[in-house]
Amino acid sequence: MLARRGRSPGAGPPGGYDKYAFEPFAVAVDLAVLTIRADALEVLLVERGQEPYAGHWALPGGFVLPAESAETAARRELAEETGLSDLSRLHLEQLRTYSDPGRDPRMRVVSVAFAALLPDPPEPHGGGDAAQARWQPYRTPGPLAFDHDRILADAHERVGAKLEYTCLATSFCPPEFTLGELRRVYETVWDTALDRPNFRRKVLATPGFVEPVPGAARLTGGRGKPAALYRAGGATALHPPLLRPPSEGRP
Repeated sequence: MLARRGRSPGAGPPGGYDKYAFEPFAVAVDLAVLTIRADALEVLLVERGQEPYAGHWALPGGFVLPAESAETAARRELAEETGLSDLSRLHLEQLRTYSDPGRDPRMRVVSVAFAALLPDPPEPHGGGDAAQARWQPYRTPGPLAFDHDRILADAHERVGAKLEYTCLATSFCPPEFTLGELRRVYETVWDTALDRPNFRRKVLATPGFVEPVPGAARLTGGRGKPAALYRAGGATALHPPLLRPPSEGRP
């Protein structure tokens, strides 16, 4: 954070630019980390151990250090506050910047928010300035500290929209998955049921979306034969897109 300094008249730097003429502010990161467990969408939250909002649930995050990029800070804060050390399968993408002047009661804080997906996550535990951390159902986490309810809703809408035209859904899945498991990702995030044969046909007709794992199958319950296993293909975009049913309302 910059500290304001006084300057004598006429002592400005070459070119007339004086960085101390501008009000200082801090830069932070916040992470909306989503996963699917037992066919339910969950979000990773931490209980704040310090004021402001001590004892309230919030998204993981914190201040960006002087020598860090925003993404480096996001990964560091996530590991420190939740104890999740293995982030090799974490899908992390910048969501947007939140800069309302009153969003943090301590000072002017601009936050770079990230949407993140983590498949098959372990149980977290609190660390750093977080008293505890846990996975909580997406529908019932609030009210959260600061403007984190807004960030979480924006992240959910971003993920739901990207499922339509990208291969992002495979980031919720284990390395090898059935088409039924992939379908449940869409159903869980979109909160709507999909027609199974139609979904299967669209997925297999989309070049590069998934590729079969030769000779692999998994029992999925019931008396049917084992389901074939697939892995993520090489494509990043869906052509044509896999659109939500027309009746699906945006939350």
